[in-house]
Amino acid sequence: MEQQASEVILASQAALAQVGRLAVEYSFSILGALLLLALGWWVSRLLSRWTHLGLLQLHGIDETLARFFANVVRYASLILVLVTVLGQFGVQTASIIAALGAAGLAIGLALQGTLQNIAAGIMLLVLRPFRVGEYIDTGSISGTIVEIGLFATELRTPDGLYRLAPNSILWNVPITNFSRHQTRRFELKVGIGYEDDIDVAEKIMRDHAEADPRVLADPAVATHVDQLGDSSVVLTMWYWTKASDFWPTSREMIKKVKASFDQKGISIPYPQVTYHADPKEAAPAGPARMPKLENGPRPQA
Repeated sequence: MEQQASEVILASQAALAQVGRLAVEYSFSILGALLLLALGWWVSRLLSRWTHLGLLQLHGIDETLARFFANVVRYASLILVLVTVLGQFGVQTASIIAALGAAGLAIGLALQGTLQNIAAGIMLLVLRPFRVGEYIDTGSISGTIVEIGLFATELRTPDGLYRLAPNSILWNVPITNFSRHQTRRFELKVGIGYEDDIDVAEKIMRDHAEADPRVLADPAVATHVDQLGDSSVVLTMWYWTKASDFWPTSREMIKKVKASFDQKGISIPYPQVTYHADPKEAAPAGPARMPKLENGPRPQA
């Protein structure tokens, strides 16, 4: 028993000695790895901050996009530091890089639609076809931009609804931005009767536009005869306002022109259909005959 106990003691002492030698041997490597990790963490945060501030101040890139690129720089730096630390302990870094590449490819295939939205979001933030607070219309989507994210864009419709549009959809359709320019042109079309005075009608329209302080003097207010319709002479007036005054002035202008036309006796015709009855075909008794329809098919009884 004493011999077995002594053998166990000797084995334990040998193991402890081996652990001590390994600890001494790898202590500097472990300490260096910890220092490298701490330094890498600090440097990654510093690089991320510099990237964020640099993109905002020097290049004027959107806040969302600047934060995205800053995070990319930070995590790429951390991955590089981690691979370097593992290489210090004899780990094959080439296999790690290959595994990361394969994992990235698999994730990219699985999230193909999501990555398309991210790519479209980056392009929207870089090229800026619209900004927060601007009103846009794509034909199927319209509203005021609330926030532009990497995956989707938030909009508020004129009736107060919330809409979330994927960036890939917005990037692949024509966009009309109603708020990008400081001024907008309003077009008012009015039809008057053929017996009415065109010059008087045009003067009424111009006077109302020129009297409104919100209407810009340059470009000047313009009126012209647009077309000769079936039942009216169509007049068109153009004037320019600030974008913020476009809708208020347009609503008021239509109301004022209509009221002035009524006061001056200028008619605004509406489409009419005239029926002419042939007296020779009229019968004194019996079922009534349907009168002839001018410029159109005979109505069905």
